[in-house]
Amino acid sequence: MKVKTQSKKVNKAWLNDHVNDPYVKLAKKEGYRARAAYKLKEIDEELKLIKPGDVVVDLGSTPGAWSQYVRRKLAPDGAASGELDGSIIALDILPMDPIEGVEFILGDFREPIVGSQLTEVLKGRVVDVVVSDMAPNLSGIESADAARISHLVELALEFAQTHMKKEGALVVKVFHGSGYSQLVKLFKNTFKVVKPMKPKASRSNSAENFIVGIGLKEGGL
Repeated sequence: MKVKTQSKKVNKAWLNDHVNDPYVKLAKKEGYRARAAYKLKEIDEELKLIKPGDVVVDLGSTPGAWSQYVRRKLAPDGAASGELDGSIIALDILPMDPIEGVEFILGDFREPIVGSQLTEVLKGRVVDVVVSDMAPNLSGIESADAARISHLVELALEFAQTHMKKEGALVVKVFHGSGYSQLVKLFKNTFKVVKPMKPKASRSNSAENFIVGIGLKEGGL
């Protein structure tokens, strides 16, 4: 019974923090589906990754906050609807409510049929920026979780190497802990510029972090 009581307290504390979170309030006010939009916004504003005319792929896009941010960034007037200077392709294994101007593919991008759909949507264009907010279901067993996180990062990296232009940029979510330094090393072996980042919108008590790679090295890995 004590465990249940503790769990209720933790859930109540989390809910209280969430409701009072300034980024949650801001997301609601500005029409974003999740506070996560501000993580990408901060990364993009600091590194100037997304530019008008870009082709951007959002991996693990659901519920769509990152795609919403990119959509506004590519709109000449920053609007959530209307004209768009660029292309956004979002992929996820979970359904996502439509976002004007965003082409959504439901499925696992490792599967040939999804890969074919993506190739069809790209119409021979190379990708300028790949963003990935993918995260596994964490078990609490550090070694197992580290392996799952690394696997998703490696998939995003492989995807970028296959579809992204040489000067492009990749943003991935990682978690500080076991396996983190190896992922940073992997990025340094693959990209000319590597920036680990912890946006202000990422909760301070969370192990969540992001790694940005810019400019693929010749020969990749």
